[in-house]
Amino acid sequence: MALIVQKYGGTSVGSPERIRNVAQRVAKYKAQGHQVVVVVSAMSGETNRLIALAKEIQKHPDPRELDVVISTGEQVTIGLLAMALKDAGLQAKSYTGAQVKILTDSAFTKARIVSIDEQNIRTDLANGYVVVVAGFQGMDEDGNITTLGRGGSDTTGVAIAAALRADECQIYTDVDGVYTTDPRMVPEARRLKSITFEEMLEMASLGSKVLQIRSVEFAGKYKVKLRVLSSFEEEGEGTLITFEEGNKMEQAIISGIAFNRDEAKITVRGVPDKPGIAYQILGPVSEAHIDVDMIIQNVGVDGSTDFSFTVHRNEFTKAMDILKTKVQPHIGARDVIGDNKTAKVSVVGVGMRSHVGIASKMFRTLAEEGINIQMISTSEIKISVVIDEKYLELAVRVLHKAFNLDQEDA
Repeated sequence: MALIVQKYGGTSVGSPERIRNVAQRVAKYKAQGHQVVVVVSAMSGETNRLIALAKEIQKHPDPRELDVVISTGEQVTIGLLAMALKDAGLQAKSYTGAQVKILTDSAFTKARIVSIDEQNIRTDLANGYVVVVAGFQGMDEDGNITTLGRGGSDTTGVAIAAALRADECQIYTDVDGVYTTDPRMVPEARRLKSITFEEMLEMASLGSKVLQIRSVEFAGKYKVKLRVLSSFEEEGEGTLITFEEGNKMEQAIISGIAFNRDEAKITVRGVPDKPGIAYQILGPVSEAHIDVDMIIQNVGVDGSTDFSFTVHRNEFTKAMDILKTKVQPHIGARDVIGDNKTAKVSVVGVGMRSHVGIASKMFRTLAEEGINIQMISTSEIKISVVIDEKYLELAVRVLHKAFNLDQEDA
């Protein structure tokens, strides 16, 4: 008997029929003697509908009240799934994040999990129940409803698996695993049988939509065995996310091409070239809970320099406003310019550690297609570039081919 946590995304529970299919899948695991906890997202499209509804009332919805509204999507799903499980002859009980006591900080719309009180879940499992938990949500110390940000149900699933020390956490989605890149963009993309946590963390942080980055961080930190599976296929091994590199470094130099079209680039020009200037620019941006990604500071000339960085496209207007009204007058910068039509493309692979020439091959491939590189960022196992958004699909396709990712023995 194993303790399994299963997480189902919005498309997996997108209709009453699909919810019944999930109940049947869970019933099979229960019939094998396993204990099962199910974490679910809102039905597909529901969160977007609720956000749009909030914006009809308030142009820029109050974050606390927005969390109250959008958390209801998952509450609907857990109730419906619990009903479907009972209709299938199983004992089931649903819990909101607050009822489980998933304690978070108070960063509304993007809260982080602090702790989980799993005792009620353990008691129910011992009594033969299937426990159904609302993903994406929790409660802060003051009893306010909080949400974890888009894709936060993955994080809920992995965090509960960690708290319960589950034997496996299965992430069911509309794809049957992790691919070398998005197969909708590159039909030749292959499903990976396994990928290291390190590579998956990079892929998630760089724009791969299969798993949310915080869920991978949780899994890595607490050694949670993680598997990505399709909720629309009865059989399949999916992709195992593992700590074991084994012979991988010798077999595959690059595991995948990640991309993110939601990038915006900002440059603060004519910045005084002196210690502490980076903090004076990025401090106010960070205080507004805006995540900064790639950063470049040019070599100083005549006592001044240019400072460039990227943010999520949704945060572009807010970041520009902070920089123009607060930062520029304070530090005496000449100008603040921005471009919200950029994209990031990355090559990822643990094999980079033992192979040279990856960067030059990537840059040459893009140059041959006339694609200009605006920014570059590297780590031990990834190289990322910022390019004009209109070249994104071309860049992904040519890089996928250049690194032979369409071949099994790439």
